[in-house]
This record gives sequence, C-alpha cells and structure tokens, in this order.
Amino acid sequence: MAKAKTATVSLEPLAIGIDIGGTGTKFGIVDRNGNVLFSSEISTRGHAQVESFIDELHKNLLALIDKSGGPGRIRGIGVGAPNGNFYSGTVEYAPNLPWKGIIPLAKLIENKFHLPTILTNDANAAAIGEMMYGAAKGMKDFIMITLGTGVGSGIVSNGQLILGNDGFAGELGHTIIIPDGRKHEGTLKFGSLESYASATGVAITAQEMLKNSKEESLLRKIPKEQVDSKKVYEAAIQGDKLAKDVFDFTGKILGLALANFVMFSSPEAIVLFGGLTKSGDLILKPTREHMEANLIQVFQNKVKILVSHLKESDAAILGASALVWEVKG
Repeated sequence: MAKAKTATVSLEPLAIGIDIGGTGTKFGIVDRNGNVLFSSEISTRGHAQVESFIDELHKNLLALIDKSGGPGRIRGIGVGAPNGNFYSGTVEYAPNLPWKGIIPLAKLIENKFHLPTILTNDANAAAIGEMMYGAAKGMKDFIMITLGTGVGSGIVSNGQLILGNDGFAGELGHTIIIPDGRKHEGTLKFGSLESYASATGVAITAQEMLKNSKEESLLRKIPKEQVDSKKVYEAAIQGDKLAKDVFDFTGKILGLALANFVMFSSPEAIVLFGGLTKSGDLILKPTREHMEANLIQVFQNKVKILVSHLKESDAAILGASALVWEVKG
C-alpha cells in the first residue's frame, strides 16, 4: 500500500516528479519553489511487466493529482530512471530494473497520463534538482556525485547539463580509477570508481582489510556478510582504527577521481549526495586532501566540495520534477 504525505497546495502551476529505483518508485507533486505538496511510493520490483507498473503508478498518482486541483494544474511530468535517455525518452538495458532491453518509458507514461513527459537518468535529474533547489543554486558549473549503492553523476557546464551525443554522458562512476583493479560485478570492468567509492565498495574494502590484516577491530565481531558501510561507520565513530582506515582509503580513491573530474570541466563546486555523505569528515576530509594533492597548481584551492542541501526523502522527487521547469519553463 502506498504511503502518502500531504501539505498545503499553492495556486501556482505544478509539476510531477517520478524517481524510479530498482526496489521502489517515489513520486510527488511539486511547486516551482521546490515544495513537495503530495508524495507517495510504490514497488518497482513487484512488476515484471512495465505496463502493470504504469497502471499502478497512474492509479496512485491520479489521487494526488485530484487533491492538487486536477490535471489542468500540472505543467508536465519529469522522470529520473537508471539508464534513462533524455533524447529518446527510453530506459536502455538498466541492470537494476525488472524490465529488460529498451523501454520507451516516457512515451508510455505520456500516453497514460496525457501530460508532457521528460525522462533522464536519475543522477542527471539529481543535478538539475540541486541546481534549482539545492547547494548548487545559482551555479553554472558544478558536478553532482551521488554516493549510494552505486556512484552516479551529473555534470553541469555553462548552465547546461552535459548529455553527450547519445544522451549517456556523465557516467563518472564507471571511469577507471585503478587500472586492473577491483572487478565490478555489474559491468565486469576492472577498477571503476563505483567499485571503491560506493556503499558497496566500502563494504568490500572493509572485508578485504579484515582478511589481509590481523589488526583488532569491532568489525571482526560481525559476520562477514553483515559488514556494510553503516557498520563500518558505526565502528569508525567508536575509534576503530581499521574502520577509519577504510574511510581514509575510500576518500583517497574518491579524491583522486574528483581531481580528474575537476581538470576536465573546471567546476565551481562538486556536490556530494547520498548515504556515504552521512559519514561526514570521515569521508570528506581524506577526499578533500587527496583531491587537492592530485590537482595541478592552476586548479588547486578553487573548487568547493559541498554536501547536498536537499532533504534526502524528497531529493529524488525534486530532481525529477525540476526537469519540467528546466525544459518547459
């Protein structure tokens, strides 16, 4: 059953934001100031066919549209999804979604709702949301990095989201940081940033350090399969040296990667978002140090590393809805 949240409805035009994740899909109705007026959530994983997913999405969203004053109030629908292509409106070969191949998702949603629909990948949507409502408000050059189960990214340059020739630009999480390094089980490539700087990567680093050293650690009291980034954080704030070493190593890899990204696009700031940022200086301090250490002089001490200002529970919806204002005005 969907969980709903309500607030006072404004008189301004509204946008729908939909964030499709591998497990769940969040959606809401948002005003131009970034207030989420109504929101809810359904299961993604529970729908083997995309058509049944859209049927349930429509049923749940229709109730929210009615509460907001009807479809005439809605300017459009913005959708953030893994492997979402802005140009074609398709989701292409998304490994974490139940629907395989190329899915014409924007067209299917537009046909169901009879509202203009814009689709992009989830990290690009987050970058637009950050530029419109968050830490990057007013900036024309910044990079958004999401540090969650994976590592997503969106690059904004001269006020424009970089999409590339085919709509898939900005996959910084899959850049190779350590040649012949750790294998990524999803892509089967070796040494990508996501393999190290994601929550998944932190857990793997901890397991490797536990295996390769005899150092005492609180983490040794936890079954190996239960060692995750949260457990590593909890041990680190209790002063556990091995756990702190995990964050130092992760920050080193992330800082090296960010230095490369800075020298590519010379952003005003890098905005970090996602679960790992809750680790605070455990991850941020080594990241800043190693970014600066790997920058050539002309770039040093110029680029801010910021943590997203967006409320985590609303961020995905805000990012998707911001696509409507960005494209439709």
